Amino acid sequence: MGALQNWVSMQDEYDCIYCVVDVHALTTLEDTSSLQTDIYEMVLDWLAAGLDPQKSILFAQSHVPEVMQLHTLLSMVTPLSWLMRVPTFKEKVKIQPHNVNYGLVGYPVLMTADIVLYKAEVVPVGEDQLPHLELAREIARRFNNLFGDTFPEPEAKLTSFPIVFGLDGKEKMSKQLRNDIEIALSPEDTIKRVMTAVTDPARQYRTDPGHPEICNIYRLQGYFNPSQLGDIADRCRSAKIGCVDCKMLLAQKINSTLEPFREQRAAFAAKPQYVKDV
Repeated sequence: MGALQNWVSMQDEYDCIYCVVDVHALTTLEDTSSLQTDIYEMVLDWLAAGLDPQKSILFAQSHVPEVMQLHTLLSMVTPLSWLMRVPTFKEKVKIQPHNVNYGLVGYPVLMTADIVLYKAEVVPVGEDQLPHLELAREIARRFNNLFGDTFPEPEAKLTSFPIVFGLDGKEKMSKQLRNDIEIALSPEDTIKRVMTAVTDPARQYRTDPGHPEICNIYRLQGYFNPSQLGDIADRCRSAKIGCVDCKMLLAQKINSTLEPFREQRAAFAAKPQYVKDV
């Protein structure tokens, strides 16, 4: 949600292009039967969050064949050693060792094509995506050195929202890792998801004092409930609040934060043809 908020805020300052990267999705999506539904649901999320087709261009990556053509050309000038050093490639290999395909290795090259085809000068990214963007700059620079000044080297616009760890407390929140909280969930399902989250590993009983500094729920409270963080920490350390109660407090805050979004999403979902036309 943090990334979407950043995108929405950029609409009045930049000429924005937002792409549903359905081709990128194929690197990890072995069963493609849900792909079209996933695209529709993502656009629904974008519209509900406030992306405006009158201000920004929204489209699916696969609808622009020139992206694939440019990806092929860029792959011819990108050393394999550059791709092998990307941290996210190593992470993906750990997640899906049974399916290490070229798409995973070449992911940054396709991402570069997504950016430079439109001569983009600024790219909204999180800190974890900076290595990909720096590689995109290197690829653009190498292409320009070989064939003349063609593409600008895109600059990063960092999102103000930090990396959010998932419910397992180990990795970044990710749908692929199934440690996420989908923003389109119902309030009831959101509560159920939050209740599965890992908490303070050192706290075994309700009467034990907690250790918020090592608790994943406390970290998530910092993202969604910062105004009550100090009070939550004090109550946790003094065992005045248990992990279940703390999870419920977090779930309620997430639900209240997402309520306007969910109302907008329901309104757009009632107009499926409009969403498809977008």
